[in-house]
Amino acid sequence: MNEAGKRSWLHDLRVYLEPPVARMLLLGFSAGLPLLLVLGTLSYRLREAGIDRTTIGFLSWVGLAYGFKWIWAPLVDRLPIPVLTRLLGRRRSWLVLAQAAVVAGLVGMALTDPAVQLGALIGFALLAAFGSATQDIALDAFRIESAALSRQAAMAAAYQVGYRAAMITSSAGALWIAAALDPDEQTYQHAPWVAAYLTMAALMAVGIVTVLFSSEPKREISAEVLSREQAIAGCLGRLDIPQPLRRLLAFVHAAVYSPFQDFLLRYRWHALLLLALIGTYRISDIVLGVMSNPFYRDMGFTKDEVAAVSGVYGVIMTLVGAALGGVLSLRLGVMRVLFLGALLSAATNLLFAWLATRGHDLAGLVFVISADNLSGGMASAAFVAYLSGLTSLAYSATQYALFSSIMLLLPKFLAGFSGWVVDHHGYTSFFLGTALLGVPVMILVLLAGRNARTRAAVQAGAPST
Repeated sequence: MNEAGKRSWLHDLRVYLEPPVARMLLLGFSAGLPLLLVLGTLSYRLREAGIDRTTIGFLSWVGLAYGFKWIWAPLVDRLPIPVLTRLLGRRRSWLVLAQAAVVAGLVGMALTDPAVQLGALIGFALLAAFGSATQDIALDAFRIESAALSRQAAMAAAYQVGYRAAMITSSAGALWIAAALDPDEQTYQHAPWVAAYLTMAALMAVGIVTVLFSSEPKREISAEVLSREQAIAGCLGRLDIPQPLRRLLAFVHAAVYSPFQDFLLRYRWHALLLLALIGTYRISDIVLGVMSNPFYRDMGFTKDEVAAVSGVYGVIMTLVGAALGGVLSLRLGVMRVLFLGALLSAATNLLFAWLATRGHDLAGLVFVISADNLSGGMASAAFVAYLSGLTSLAYSATQYALFSSIMLLLPKFLAGFSGWVVDHHGYTSFFLGTALLGVPVMILVLLAGRNARTRAAVQAGAPST
C-alpha cells in the first residue's frame, strides 16, 4: 500500500488548517469577488435593462482582460512599485495596487446606468477586469511561492473555496440586495444596482486587509536559472551601448524572454500538447457561463430564485467539489482527477439542454446546478494544481499568467458569440454544442497523462509503461 493509502482521510483534511492554506480562503475571496460583477451578474443586470442577448454576448469580451494578462505579467513579476514595494514587498505591493483598481472600477459601475450610459459602464467594467486580472497575476505567484508542490492542490482547493464564497456574494448577494430594494421586478430600476455594486466594492477590503497582514513569500530560484541569467547579463555588459539601454535589455530578457524560454527548455515539443490542454480544458463551462443568467431570466426565474439556487446553493456545491477535488488529488493524483473533472463538466452541460425544455422548473434547476457545480469545483481544484506544477518558481507570476491566460483566451472569444447562437438556434442546441466541446479535452488529458508518466520514467532512469 502506498503512503497515501496508509493515511486517514482526517489526516489529509488537516492540511486545510495550515496557515498558508487557510490564508488562501480570504485571498481567494478577494480574487473571486470581481469576476461575476463584470460578467455573470452584469449580464443579468444588462438583460433586465433591456440589452439584447447578442450584445450581451459580445460585451462578455470584457473578460478577455483575463486572457491577455500574460502581456503585463512580466511587469508584475519583476517591476518594483515606487514606495509600495519597499514597504510591502513585490507580491504584496502589486496585490494592493490591483485591488485598488478593482474598487475604483466597481464604484464606477455602481454609479453608471447601462440603459443610458452603456459605453461608460463597459469602460468601468474594463477597469475592474484589468485590476482583477492583475490581482490574479500577483496572487497566483504569491500562492505558488508560499507552499511546497505537495501542498499546491490543498492551496488551490482553499483558494477555490474562498473564490466561490465570493461568487455567492457577488451573484446571490448582489441579486438579493437589488431585489430587496427593487419596487417592481417587471421593470428595470437603476437605484437597487447602485447599492448592490457599492456594497461589493466595500467588500474588497477583505483582500486588502489580508494582504497587509500577510508576510511576503520567499522566492527560491534554481542555480540553473541564476547561471543562465548571469551569463546573459555578462553578455549585455560587454555591449557598447548606453547604460539605461543595457538595463532595459537586461530587464526585458529576464522578465519577458526568460520565462517563455524556461518553459520550452523544460518541456520542449511536449509544450505544444500542454498548451493545447490548457487552452481548452474549461471551454465547455466558460462558453456556457455567459448565457446562464440570461437563460435563467428568459426561463422566468426571479432574482431571488437565481440568487438562492445558483448564487448560494450552487456555489456551496462548487465548494464541496473543490474540497473533494483537492483531497482526491492527494490520494489519486492530479491527472486522474483532471480527467474525471473534464468528463463530468462536459456531461453536465447536457442537463442544461434538458432544463431548456422544462421552462420554469425550480426542482429541475436545483438538480442541474447541483451536478454542474459539483463537477466544476472538482475540475477547478485539480486544474489549478496542475498548472501550479508546470511553473518554475523563478518565473511563477509570468508563467502562471501565461497558462491561465491561454486557458481563457479561446473560450472567452467563443463565448462572445454565445448570444448570437442562442438567438439563431435556441438554448437547447447551444447547450448540446457546449457539451461536445468537451470531447477533445478528454483526449488531451489522456495524452498529457501518458506524456507525464513517460517523462517521470525517463527522469527515474526506468523504461516507461
